[in-house]
Amino acid sequence: MAWQAQRFLLTDVASGLWLTIKYLFRPKITVNYPFEQSPLSSRFRGEHALRRYASGEERCIACKLCEAICPAQAIVIEAEPRDDGSRRTTRYDIDMTKCIYCGYCQEACPVDAIVEGPNQTWATETREELFYDKERLLANGDRWEAEIAKNLVTNAPYV
Repeated sequence: MAWQAQRFLLTDVASGLWLTIKYLFRPKITVNYPFEQSPLSSRFRGEHALRRYASGEERCIACKLCEAICPAQAIVIEAEPRDDGSRRTTRYDIDMTKCIYCGYCQEACPVDAIVEGPNQTWATETREELFYDKERLLANGDRWEAEIAKNLVTNAPYV
């Protein structure tokens, strides 16, 4: 009997109409994307970057932990020893078409060399542009270093 009254009085339609009217006069929350961007969490995992020390030397010590832990096998590293006995990478490539942005590479790195930075807009026109080499990763690190360092400090208590 109750369902017949609801059907006859159109209470579902009336409640839906009331909800529409209620939100009609509230301020809109739409973000006009390319011109406005919503704030990102300090834990956002975006475009990869290789960091440098303050002296300008690259941080990567070629331990290959990031290559070993990558579930998508998107990272390829080649290394050779230097004259001073330290080991540095000669090749550091990431295939971004394979990457699943899990963050394992960043977590595995003992010196915070590889990080997933704050950049969320890196659309490309060709697939080849998504194969990152060492120079491009270092350029990303130089470009985003201030924000990356701030995010790492913010997240330090939770790691």
